[in-house]
Amino acid sequence: MAVVVPFQGRPASIDRLISLVASDMERVNVAILSRTGSEVTMIPEVANHLINSGGKRLRPMLTVAMADLVGYQGDGHIKLAASVEFMHTATLLHDDVVDESEMRRGKLAARMLWGNEASVLVGDFLLGQAFKMMVEVGNLRALDILSSAAAVIAEGEVMQLAAAKNTATTEDEYLAVIRAKTAELFAAACEVGPVLAGRPKADQTACRSFGMNLGIAFQLVDDALDYGGKAAKLGKNVGDDFREGKITLPVVLSFRRGSSSERAFWTRALEGGEVTDTDLEQAVALMSKHRALEDTIGRARHYGSIARDALALFPASPMKEALEEAVEFCIDRAH
Repeated sequence: MAVVVPFQGRPASIDRLISLVASDMERVNVAILSRTGSEVTMIPEVANHLINSGGKRLRPMLTVAMADLVGYQGDGHIKLAASVEFMHTATLLHDDVVDESEMRRGKLAARMLWGNEASVLVGDFLLGQAFKMMVEVGNLRALDILSSAAAVIAEGEVMQLAAAKNTATTEDEYLAVIRAKTAELFAAACEVGPVLAGRPKADQTACRSFGMNLGIAFQLVDDALDYGGKAAKLGKNVGDDFREGKITLPVVLSFRRGSSSERAFWTRALEGGEVTDTDLEQAVALMSKHRALEDTIGRARHYGSIARDALALFPASPMKEALEEAVEFCIDRAH
């Protein structure tokens, strides 16, 4: 049985950010829908199953928000935001195949409906469409940032594969995985706006730092929620990471802080894959004993603070306030 991770203060919201980017996000959604069309019937079916499944579109929202924050006047951010969403969707399609996941955003994963092959190939189609839109924008530096991100994300996936079921994984090694696998796309999504606007290098770096640290915080909260959240909010089953043998930060902390018998439990369950009906409950109990979930959230708060500090370079504005509140929202999602 999972426990809910306690959070302090009132629940944060991204409603203000959503409101400020609403008109641009309508244009992004039009671009997304127009690029999922294909004469191959299965492609729009698989793509739209995930694209229309209720995700918050946080990454493309960040692209649009950062472009607004730095005063960008053109239209290129719309296609780049759509590209970011396609890259993210492709990653999810590929992830679910690698992880053999059954659920995604509260419904059956595409692989459960169309098979692994279709999921991988439609993911590849979306990546191709993302790169086409990047080229159409015509900014070589933005293309470089997003194409480099695609390579780093793939490296992160392979790093995670190598660390899978390895209880000897250190916190530093795990942070390197999520920096590449999750945070890199946040960073790239935030960096391209000031690049399009031709803003100074310091502004570009600040926006990238905001995205990178927000992405790390976002993933750390996800790690904690897998053991201390609720399935309805997760969009997947609580304990999926545990059942799949994933080494996440709560596991790393519990393993390091545990007794020899407790370490033997983690080794049996995660490395050996011998999971019984009561093992998830025991895993949560060990995490509670060693404050692994609270400390994972504490790490997330640390990275969230770095993200907020990165925005200090910019003058006060409604968008800056909305972005600061978005950091709190990402950390306080367990409410």
